Amino acid sequence: IFNIFGENMESLIVISLVLAILQIWIIPMVLNMSNMNWLLSNREESDEPSEMLARARRASTNLQESLPAFLALALLSMIINVDVTTAACWWLIFRVAHGATYIMGITYVRTLAWFGSIGSLIAMACALL
Repeated sequence: IFNIFGENMESLIVISLVLAILQIWIIPMVLNMSNMNWLLSNREESDEPSEMLARARRASTNLQESLPAFLALALLSMIINVDVTTAACWWLIFRVAHGATYIMGITYVRTLAWFGSIGSLIAMACALL
């Protein structure tokens, strides 16, 4: 399963950044296409997001809280030459699952995915010690 994400840390970093672009920008934009006038405006007034769009925005914020730690650990592993690709791959799988289940409103699975992503970060950090 890990071969679909690449076999090296560089690939996992790039894929995590693609996930960030999708989850932070593209998915919320697509979910808000019905509000095109607001998207094209100066956004001085707030929009009225759908429940799914609001969940997508919260999932995006959650990813933004986790991504810096992942990138720091991934880059540090490359600098000191410690293999954490398995834990990094699991982090990516859990973050994809977290985003998807958050947007769909699947609460308990979302929470398990979040705990899995945190566990993956802890595993990465422990391997670097």
